[in-house]
Amino acid sequence: MKQIDQMRRRAARYLDIDPVTIAPARGVFSLSFDDFPASAWTEAGPVLAAHGVKATYYVCGGLADGLNMDRDQFRVPHLQALHAAGHEVGCHTFGHTSALRMDTEALRLSLDANAAWVAERLDGHRMTTFAWPFGDATVGAKRVVRQRFAMARGVRDGVNAGPEDRALIKSIGLESRRLPGYDLEGLMAETAASKGWLTAYGHDVSDRPTDYGCTPADLDRVLRAAKAAGLEIAPVGEAWASITR
Repeated sequence: MKQIDQMRRRAARYLDIDPVTIAPARGVFSLSFDDFPASAWTEAGPVLAAHGVKATYYVCGGLADGLNMDRDQFRVPHLQALHAAGHEVGCHTFGHTSALRMDTEALRLSLDANAAWVAERLDGHRMTTFAWPFGDATVGAKRVVRQRFAMARGVRDGVNAGPEDRALIKSIGLESRRLPGYDLEGLMAETAASKGWLTAYGHDVSDRPTDYGCTPADLDRVLRAAKAAGLEIAPVGEAWASITR
């Protein structure tokens, strides 16, 4: 099963590509949070506000009010508050299920359920961007997602510049297990020099994060580095609309 999953992930990376040219007037950085843990708003929200930055929150309606990795997940008032503050709300499926574990019909049902759940709680809001749970995509799932969303973000490292697959945009992980391996300042400089688009995703935010989370200080450092490199900072959907226009 593991080898088959790896083959399916690899096929999605190289097959059925829908290319789009990433060509902003200057380098762009977009920050997102997946799932999302409550601390991605209660702890990260003040950091974002201090920097005057808007982010994208990829929501799974089925995780609301629950626990994931022993961390409290968002509550509806968190979702409504960040939406009212101007942050983007995007889709992450309803139940945070890997595309490897769903056929195309199950994926459609999950996307329908999440769209209805979010619209009911955010006055009809329609999500226009998508992030793959666990970064897992398949060729068939990409076709379904392309029909519904302007773009989809994955978890493969790198700066997006020139031709990219709009159903599998690259992104770096703001995760305690991965951050030490990044040259963040170098990535920001590369994004500026190439006039590319760097996206990043996080999860929980606390002084004692999970392996998939980061600290408020980490988040502050990332935003300072993006500003120091002269990058424009915008939510995923807003960035996408401007850099592919």
